Amino acid sequence: MRTKQELSATIRRDRRAALVINAHSRRGRRLYEQAHSRLVAAGFDLLGTYPVEKPGELERSLTEAVGLGPDLLVAGGGDGTLSAAARMLAHRDMALGLLPLGTTNNFARTVGVPLDLDGAVGVLSDGKVIDVDLGMAGEMPFANHVGIGLSADIMRATPPRLKRASGRLAYPLTALALLARHRPLRVTVEAAGAEHEFVTHQLYVANGGFQAGRPITADADADDRLLVAYPVGGPTRGGLLRESARNATTGHRRTLGEDPFLAVDELWVRTDRPARVEVDGELCGQTPIRLGLAANALRVMAAADSPDR
Repeated sequence: MRTKQELSATIRRDRRAALVINAHSRRGRRLYEQAHSRLVAAGFDLLGTYPVEKPGELERSLTEAVGLGPDLLVAGGGDGTLSAAARMLAHRDMALGLLPLGTTNNFARTVGVPLDLDGAVGVLSDGKVIDVDLGMAGEMPFANHVGIGLSADIMRATPPRLKRASGRLAYPLTALALLARHRPLRVTVEAAGAEHEFVTHQLYVANGGFQAGRPITADADADDRLLVAYPVGGPTRGGLLRESARNATTGHRRTLGEDPFLAVDELWVRTDRPARVEVDGELCGQTPIRLGLAANALRVMAAADSPDR
């Protein structure tokens, strides 16, 4: 493994990269063409380019791109696409370049990558390589979060036809339908030798500083050796809605030392009945589940002035 400084210098000098972009939508196709032209204009030698037209092709495209041996793999899309790329590059001597083309862009916000295309390409061209942590859901790495409860049920229940017809609105529409009959969970979180109990419809465990495009707290990031576990509301549906709104509007003013946040490096989650688990928007088993950290597991291209522990 090269040092971060050596890899940064090699990327800036040789500019050997591969490009994988989620081009499934018309917007994705247009942004693929724009990203390709901007990277070429910035002097990158693109060893391979992969506009991913179907969701099932993403992993194969990422595998082929990694096989080309670039110093920098540039991934463009939403959090699901970037998380898949992060899993692929964990513990490799290769940096991940982020083109945040999604709606919430939690991972890019956490790392501090600009959300506009020109700004993101500028980071790839003139930035530096930093290390960030990845969470571990069992043996599965994750970049952003694990959701237990309602969010996982929504992932499972959203009809494909509704997703095709209404796009991203399919998820809140499904959530409203599910919430009317959703039963709260009794959740036990075991961490640092103590047990914490919550009765809630939703538990999140985050690796990083953002959820749904908003800050979780003012002092959470992806390189702090911590996971942040927190329930959203209590046993009532109204509490879930109120707490969701509170989190969205006040996260930037809260700290990890406040209730109900648990900031730890490892935890076990049990529930009073088996509950589905989603990892960065993909269904991944059910409770009980162990969640941990892989410190400095991923190399990411970030702005030249980014902090790096």
